[in-house]
Amino acid sequence: MSPDLLPAIPQLRRVTQSLAMLDAILCPEWEYRYYSFNSQWGPGEEMASMRNGEGDDWFLLLDSAGAALKGFAHEYADDGTFAARLQQQVPPAFAAFLREPAFSMDVASFCYWRRSSDDAWTKVSGMLAQDGADELLLLLTGGPSAYQEWAQAYYEVTVSAEITEAIFRHQPLTEAMILALNADAVPAQVYAEAAEIAYPAIRS
Repeated sequence: MSPDLLPAIPQLRRVTQSLAMLDAILCPEWEYRYYSFNSQWGPGEEMASMRNGEGDDWFLLLDSAGAALKGFAHEYADDGTFAARLQQQVPPAFAAFLREPAFSMDVASFCYWRRSSDDAWTKVSGMLAQDGADELLLLLTGGPSAYQEWAQAYYEVTVSAEITEAIFRHQPLTEAMILALNADAVPAQVYAEAAEIAYPAIRS
C-alpha cells in the first residue's frame, strides 16, 4: 500500500477507534474480534491493533512523537532482514514503538511512520514486492461500507449501514445504537468497552 493512501494521524485514530467499537458491539468475545483500541496503553500512548487469528496482525502506536504502524502477513514473510531494516529506518523518536515486546517487532512484513509535524507517512523501504499491507490495512481506508461488507461476511450477521456510518462519524453511542447492531449485546459491557476505546457514549 502506498503511504499516501493512509489518512492523517487524527483521522486514522478515529477510524481505528470506530473499527474497535463496531467489533466490540458485534462480538462480545474479545478473542474472536479482529480490531481493538486501548486509549490507555501507556502514559501518553494509545494502541490500535488487528489480529485475524491466522497469524497476520498489525499494531499502531499513537504518542507524542506521532504514529507508527507495523504489520506482519505470514504469507509474505521475508528472510528475516526486514525487521532489522525497520529498526534502522524508523526514527529514534519512536523508541517506545520500536522496543514494545507486545508488537513482536522481530517479525514484520511492512511498516509506516509519521511524525506529528510531518505532512505525509513514510514507508520503510526494502520490503518485498508483496507485503500484505493492501489486504491487512484495507479497512483503514475503505470507509463504513467496506467495514459493513467485511463484518457481514466475517460475523455472518446483518450489519446496519446507518449505525456503521454513525460510528464512523463518532456519533455518541446510545443503547439504541448498540441494540440495533446486536440485539444480544449487553449495553453495560459495551459502554465499558467504549470507555477503554475513548469512544463517545451517552448512557440512558
